[in-house]
Amino acid sequence: MNKKIIKTENAPSPIGPYNQAVESHGIIYASGQIAIDPQTGEMVGNKDVKAQTKQVMANIKAILNKAGLTFNNVLKSSIFLKDLNDFDSVNEVYGNYFVAETAPARECIEVVRLPKDALVEISIVAVR
Repeated sequence: MNKKIIKTENAPSPIGPYNQAVESHGIIYASGQIAIDPQTGEMVGNKDVKAQTKQVMANIKAILNKAGLTFNNVLKSSIFLKDLNDFDSVNEVYGNYFVAETAPARECIEVVRLPKDALVEISIVAVR
């Protein structure tokens, strides 16, 4: 199997038995990111979904950078929200990282609970 682990100190260490990202055959699968500051290991944003989304996107950017990629390489994203009423606020932040005409495919799902009681979690799939 062609499998490469992608790991960076600029994104949070995994909080379970998984890696930040795995690459196989030029496709990068990044694990879901929550608003953990990689320097402190603490959640940021308290109950501010915009602040949490900014940290999540910073974590994803760090993983992409480690792989030598940018947000332009993202094919698909999955957004998990504790409250779907935060959809517009998350979109406002998330939209700053993509050009609308070439933005990735995605879904957005409301969930009962996220790790560390995060308000938002985002995972991505990117390609070289």
